Amino acid sequence: MKVLLIGSGGREHALAWKLAQSPLLSEFYAAPGNPGIAEHAVLAPLNIDDHETVAAFCREKAIDLVVVGPEAPLVAGLADRLRADGLAVFGPSAGAAQLEGSKGFTKDICARYGIPTGAYQRFNNAPKAKAYIRAQGAPIVVKADGLAAGKGVTVAMTLDEALAAVDDCFEGAYGAAGAEVVVEAYLEGEEASFFCLCDGKHALPLATAQDHKRVGEGDTGVNTGGMGAYSPAPVMTAEMVERTMKEIIEPTIRGMAESGYPFSGVFFAGLMITEKGPELIEYNVRFGDPECQVLMMRLKSDLLPLLLATAHGTLDQVSAEWSDDPALTVVMASKGYPGAYEKNTPIEFLPEAGEGEKVFHAGTGMKDGVLVATGGRVLNVTASGGTVAEAKGRAYALLDRVRWENGFCRRDIGWRATEREKASDKA
Repeated sequence: MKVLLIGSGGREHALAWKLAQSPLLSEFYAAPGNPGIAEHAVLAPLNIDDHETVAAFCREKAIDLVVVGPEAPLVAGLADRLRADGLAVFGPSAGAAQLEGSKGFTKDICARYGIPTGAYQRFNNAPKAKAYIRAQGAPIVVKADGLAAGKGVTVAMTLDEALAAVDDCFEGAYGAAGAEVVVEAYLEGEEASFFCLCDGKHALPLATAQDHKRVGEGDTGVNTGGMGAYSPAPVMTAEMVERTMKEIIEPTIRGMAESGYPFSGVFFAGLMITEKGPELIEYNVRFGDPECQVLMMRLKSDLLPLLLATAHGTLDQVSAEWSDDPALTVVMASKGYPGAYEKNTPIEFLPEAGEGEKVFHAGTGMKDGVLVATGGRVLNVTASGGTVAEAKGRAYALLDRVRWENGFCRRDIGWRATEREKASDKA
């Protein structure tokens, strides 16, 4: 099979690494890719925002499957354009991608189909949003409606923080994404990520993970795109997975189809496990980043047939096998992230990864023959182990051999899971 992977981040490197292991693969391209992805695929310097150029490349190379990694091309309708040419595409239509492209759209679907989520209101102006916030009180959550690269959400513990977040949205901090604001109830509990493939009718549950959104240790500081993750999430018991499927995923599949937007791709449900059970915080319509890195480390099955079955509507004919060993990834970011940071700083040395280890490239490039950091989140140092503590130890041991002066990381990734392990050992 000839496959084209769209994207250039850590998620895409993890997908490329896993896809490259498939015996079904004959030719593999990535656009635009990164130096890590170049180990596995031929890089095609395409402008992925130019859908006609991507379509022409697919025709020229006789591509059998296009795997769209990031959310922005999906929301912009890349999958629709390629399907119009009869191509098999892993990733939802622009209509279905509204689940991530519009927080308000998702909330309305939840309200219509009885999907458990925090109470909410949508606003297109600051005074009404602020009046609602004052009436509700803090803590409260303020979200830019559109795509804001993981940065448009404020979990406000005080009224002042919430009101400032509204100003940020309407004053252009997130561009067009902040033209509308969703204000929703603060949910108390433990967060988890749940992944499930869907072909429009059938669903195949994948695995669970837990992300670390805040920049500082002990989950302090501002939200980022994610500073590390591990899989599986202990809070997602078999009962909780079953409830998530029944109460959240299945009504969403039904609701999207009835609304005229049948969903094909991966559901990434951001959950809060509250006293009531699983409640939906948000949907993403692509694999998480950095969650994808730990999922791919644990997936024993060939990824390619799973993505192909999703694209062809035959998901009921495949299954996925997972390693019981947990996996953990630590994000190395540029100093200053998620604020301003220096670009093109040299990465002097990357260690050779052993079995069950991998350094995924997230924001890297080549400049004058030197590997440099081009993004905020730059490397995902990943390892598996018999326990979360073992996976964590291996990941940090690998990370400590990386030589990159401008990099920093959190040292406590997986802390909830390792505390649980200690508690169960004592018991």
